[in-house]
Amino acid sequence: MAENKTRATTVDVDAFIDAVELETRRTDAKVLRAMMERLSGDPATMWGPTIIGFGSYTYTYASGHGGTACRIGFSPRKAELVLYLPGTVADQQDRLARLGKYKTGKGCLYIKKLADVDLVVVEELVVAAIAHMDRAHPR
Repeated sequence: MAENKTRATTVDVDAFIDAVELETRRTDAKVLRAMMERLSGDPATMWGPTIIGFGSYTYTYASGHGGTACRIGFSPRKAELVLYLPGTVADQQDRLARLGKYKTGKGCLYIKKLADVDLVVVEELVVAAIAHMDRAHPR
């Protein structure tokens, strides 16, 4: 069985954020980090080379494959910010309608820059994702 490529590392989160090339993306990453730490109560940890995650949970699929992943997180990629907020894409359409400019993927929310969205709604989505994870994977 293949091992998960994305796992918690000991890479320094501050150093990773400081190395983000685009100033806007770097600033947005600092805002998201502070917000997610405050709302989750978990410190930021690097997951793989580019994901900043908060908390962790263990999962097992029906196939028997399983692993550990961050409960919520984000990645300040070159093209956009990617937010990993379980339960927000399908279940939060009312909030997404108020968010601003974004795209979605399977379980991901893509934002070019935080200035394009309502930060109050981002906080609501983060809180909703934490609640989803608390229900699906209680601590």
